Amino acid sequence: MRNADHPLGTRMPSKVEEPRAESREPKEGEALLIIAASEADANLYYATRFLAGDPFVFLWHGAEKILLMSDLEVDRARTQARVNTVLAIRKYEERAKAAGIERPGMADSLYQLLTERHIQCLTVPGSFPIEHADRLRERGLTLRVRPEPFFEARMMKSPEEVEAITRAMRRTEAAMDFAIAAIREAEVRDNLLWRRGEVLTAEVVRSLIAVKLLEDGLIAENTIVACGQDGCDPHNRGSGPLRPGQSIILDIFPRDSESRYHADITRTVVKGRAPGALRRLYDAVLAGQECAFRLIRDGADGESVHREVQQTLEAHGFKTGEVNGRMQGFFHGTGHGLGLDIHEPPRVSKTKATLRTGNVVTVEPGLYYPDVGGVRIEDVVVVTETGCRNLTQYPKTLEV
Repeated sequence: MRNADHPLGTRMPSKVEEPRAESREPKEGEALLIIAASEADANLYYATRFLAGDPFVFLWHGAEKILLMSDLEVDRARTQARVNTVLAIRKYEERAKAAGIERPGMADSLYQLLTERHIQCLTVPGSFPIEHADRLRERGLTLRVRPEPFFEARMMKSPEEVEAITRAMRRTEAAMDFAIAAIREAEVRDNLLWRRGEVLTAEVVRSLIAVKLLEDGLIAENTIVACGQDGCDPHNRGSGPLRPGQSIILDIFPRDSESRYHADITRTVVKGRAPGALRRLYDAVLAGQECAFRLIRDGADGESVHREVQQTLEAHGFKTGEVNGRMQGFFHGTGHGLGLDIHEPPRVSKTKATLRTGNVVTVEPGLYYPDVGGVRIEDVVVVTETGCRNLTQYPKTLEV
């Protein structure tokens, strides 16, 4: 059992301090329940600061945080998890067997604990496993789904969380610089980029980024290095040779393997001279981003910010709409929350969302026209009472 005098348990050494608990505790008569693997579930990791690859039970009732753990993890959880109580699930499995269940599952064992604590009503996230939900409801328990954000306090980052994101950003910017240096170093032959005797491809640059990040303690998935037409599909990872005179979108969004917080940055570059049409796209996107920077502040409506960015791009002559069955122009959101998940609330998009001090959001307008190319530029900012503070330091240069 952890220190019961402190609702967060005994503090463990960590780069990221536990966010304030008072805004996250369950309301009176409410019990919060998550069953998941914390390696994949950011809410569970946020609540416990305990990392495990297999599902376990987290129950928050009153001021008490409780874990039900397997024998494989119970001792580690008692040492590392920021909770009050860690219980061995084996004991509750034995009670379930004594009650006549031949092969009790996790929900059967949990039911024994809930009965012991006289808990009848549970609040769960939308991702809660339906198998466990059905089993608990069969036993007469009430389950209510709380949509994201399951923990509202996750949206308001503490100074320690902002610092964790900033540290991840610095190392991600180093990987971006490494990738752009490879493009700058390349020679142009036969309308292709050549580097160190080989054609420079999206796959090669993506590999360079991945290795650099890994060396610096970050893990990247689905990094985008998209040239020309590939860049006009915002989530196309890109493939094949990189070419001069075409836009190359580099979007890197790794997770820090220690703190678990993400970084996110996008730059668009051209090897050699950029065509005039592409330069105009780039200048318009920069103007759209500056528009967002001016508007983001405590109390701002994300939808209004997004609409102003759209209008700025239109004022530069770039319309959005479907052409020949394909969307062109600016057809995604201006930004999204960033933290333990790469995409989390609040959004800066077509959906209403009030921005608050401590929110960390991306600002990433883009324009995409297959006959010209794609341009996206992305920074990360933290919302303040009077505006926003840019956590990104990497320069924005089109031609390399």
